Amino acid sequence: MLTISRDKVYDRLDKNIPPSAICESGETVIFETRDCYDDSVTSEERPLGDREDALGNPATGPLYINGADAGDVLKVEILDISLHSRGVMCASFSWGIFAGRLPEAKAVMYEIEGDKIRFDDTLLLDCCPMIGVIGTAPAGEGIATSVPDVHGGNMDCRKIGAGTVLYLPVAVPGALLSMGDLHALMGDGEVFGCGLEIAGTVTVRVSVLKENPIPTPFLITQDAVITIQSAATVFEAGKTAARLMEEFVRRVTGLEEVKSEMLMSLVSHMSVCQIVNPLMTARVEFPRNILEQYGWRAE
Repeated sequence: MLTISRDKVYDRLDKNIPPSAICESGETVIFETRDCYDDSVTSEERPLGDREDALGNPATGPLYINGADAGDVLKVEILDISLHSRGVMCASFSWGIFAGRLPEAKAVMYEIEGDKIRFDDTLLLDCCPMIGVIGTAPAGEGIATSVPDVHGGNMDCRKIGAGTVLYLPVAVPGALLSMGDLHALMGDGEVFGCGLEIAGTVTVRVSVLKENPIPTPFLITQDAVITIQSAATVFEAGKTAARLMEEFVRRVTGLEEVKSEMLMSLVSHMSVCQIVNPLMTARVEFPRNILEQYGWRAE
């Protein structure tokens, strides 16, 4: 199986970065990832890390998919996420609700025991592995891996986990897919400025979809379809995600605009993915079973 090594990491999603691997549409690929601190924080005694050259939010890739052309949609089936045995959280002075509260930098290492996180002597938490950074290369200038936007990027959406399908826009030949910034667990909003940051491997199957009007980035889970959008404010991100979802619902159900908007207000759910990146990210979820009653099937 094609594997992209954790040595192939970059801090930008950029069409000018040469592909680290090339695959065919429908092929399965493994991405080996580093954590968001570039695996540089190895001890609680050194919260600023061991290396001055550490990248911020390194993403493994890029992967070139033959047959992917600008205007296509890249379907990314997330088959598996395997975590390393230890993760880390570091206090931030700049991001999150609690930024600036702590007088000095601080790191806490957490052990992963099977599918559990040893939080302290009392508490075991369930792992819920997710991908923080996943995206394709934009058509214009490269975008830092810390930034979410229409290409995907640092969306920090906790729903992007194993068993889900993410749809991303193709803006350049080959799509140039990259990913990283795994979390063993993270709550909506990422209020402390980080989740449980961890290295690991992600197994995906990538397929090129032609002439597909799906509103990217778009996620399908077992129970819902989800629009994900990023903007300067949470309000703008949520508004765009809701409008894109309403247009999608109206198109696939054939409902009149007023009826689709009413249905959205009854059964859709808006959530904040993260409030700590250069752009804020929000998502809107709509139940799959309702769409399926109107004859919709996922592609």
